[in-house]
Amino acid sequence: MTLADYKIVLYRQQDGGWVAEIPALPGCYALMDTRQAALTELEQVFQLIAEEYREKGQPLPKDTTEIVHA
Repeated sequence: MTLADYKIVLYRQQDGGWVAEIPALPGCYALMDTRQAALTELEQVFQLIAEEYREKGQPLPKDTTEIVHA
């Protein structure tokens, strides 16, 4: 599985910073000053987590995230 197989949630915090996260992967998030920096950092975090799964011989979990507009 690659980053493209996952939904990314991106939102702005009250302090103006940005959060990018992949809800399907625990701990896979980035907090940065800009939207683009958060997405770039998230990609790096994803790669680290994917490597950990590979080293353990485990597959990455499938994305079951649903986006709902409330």
